[in-house]
Amino acid sequence: MSDVVIVTGASSGIGAATARLLGTEGASVVVNYRSSKEQADAVVADVIAAGGKAVAIQADMGVEADIVRLFEETDKAFGPLTGLVNNAGINGPQLRSLYDYTFKETMDILAVNTAGLLICCREAAKRMSTTKGGKGGSIVNVSSIGALTGSPGRFIHYAGSKGAVDSMTLGLAVEVARQGIRVNAIRPGTVDTPIHDKVGQRERVMKASLDIPLGRAGTPEEVAESIVWLLSGKASLVTGAILNVMGAQR
Repeated sequence: MSDVVIVTGASSGIGAATARLLGTEGASVVVNYRSSKEQADAVVADVIAAGGKAVAIQADMGVEADIVRLFEETDKAFGPLTGLVNNAGINGPQLRSLYDYTFKETMDILAVNTAGLLICCREAAKRMSTTKGGKGGSIVNVSSIGALTGSPGRFIHYAGSKGAVDSMTLGLAVEVARQGIRVNAIRPGTVDTPIHDKVGQRERVMKASLDIPLGRAGTPEEVAESIVWLLSGKASLVTGAILNVMGAQR
């Protein structure tokens, strides 16, 4: 495998698992992070140990200039981009009711989860499109079960940002389909990642996961398998798809 893949938000959770799995495939992986340099460096070491190549690049996915720099540094490090995993995402610090939402918190979430993702797709398409001298490629966006449920009484702003990801995935897939680029998304359900710790909800979430039809939460590694498959040529006919990876959770 000679793929060059950017994984945003790859210092932990689903992003880190995806980077490591790509390493086993011999890919060159850009491990993007915003603030967790030590964790990102550890993922880089894991990718290299698994047989791939990797560098860690700091960039905030809520800042356009950072996104542009991320892609430019990737060009210099590894050459032509073949894959992008838009995994970076943020949420509010605690559960919200309708009466607690603030404009700033909502816009901060949309900047990273929605606008930043779209700008990443723009930069990737510039490099991948066969109409611009590229050789094609694959983009996988990470959505959420919240896009289906709306996450009432919890994180409606986050759910809305992921609903937008679903809509953009469908539109982008059609727009670039004849430019050699496939665009898909996955919707994870409850996955055992550090994001639950950040909102102080790990115990509640893990207990609730027993009600999932499959009987448990997912693991980052399981989600990564779906992402890497969508990136690969094995999914050559798949574009504009949104894959539920949630153990039949609803």
